[in-house]
Amino acid sequence: MSNEMRLFLMLCLSGAVVLLFRALPFVLFRDRKIPDSILYLGRVLPMAVMGILVLYCIKDTSFACPAAFLPQLLSLAVVTGVHLLKRNSSLSILAGTVCYMLLIRIL
Repeated sequence: MSNEMRLFLMLCLSGAVVLLFRALPFVLFRDRKIPDSILYLGRVLPMAVMGILVLYCIKDTSFACPAAFLPQLLSLAVVTGVHLLKRNSSLSILAGTVCYMLLIRIL
């Protein structure tokens, strides 16, 4: 089997799995009320995932010199501020990324 065919099959399988997991809740809860526990997870998990991603991003931060940690901490403050103002995760992530990229070039 060629590498192109293997890649094509992996992409098809990945797409099928994503489609299955995206459609599964609609199939399971088609005729029933969604349980309160599932609604609670839908409210809480996005922020929990964001918190875990923030911790992952700053876990290796070195506080030895300001040029090493200032871009990360200032960008974290930008992400937090934009999110509190606009309540838009995509905009917050974009603003933090742009801020970080500018700061690592400047500092």
